[in-house]
Amino acid sequence: QVQFVESGGGLVQPGGSLRLSCASSGIAFSNARMSWLRQRPGKGLEWVSDISPAGSNTDYADSVKGRFTISRDDAKNTLYLQMNSLKPEDTAVYYCASGPARTRGGKGTKVTVSS
Repeated sequence: QVQFVESGGGLVQPGGSLRLSCASSGIAFSNARMSWLRQRPGKGLEWVSDISPAGSNTDYADSVKGRFTISRDDAKNTLYLQMNSLKPEDTAVYYCASGPARTRGGKGTKVTVSS
């Protein structure tokens, strides 16, 4: 059974930074394409970023490009999202997901960007 535990969210001022983590179990993590998704208040699920197995390729939504960095530690079965220059519109619940279907398996971590 796929299980993800997202952490690292919180309240941060505009311009600040946070680092999200996603601990995974139940999947062959090192072989999996991994993603971050988010759901802003009152909005649908939105793709944020992807990383290929071994981290050789990454991709970002235009709204976060240049500010967010996705990475992975296969030895720890953990996915990360470094978020810099945060904006109020980044306020959302962030989820990690696996595979081409971007399947979620956790409760997410809430990020609030506000002064």
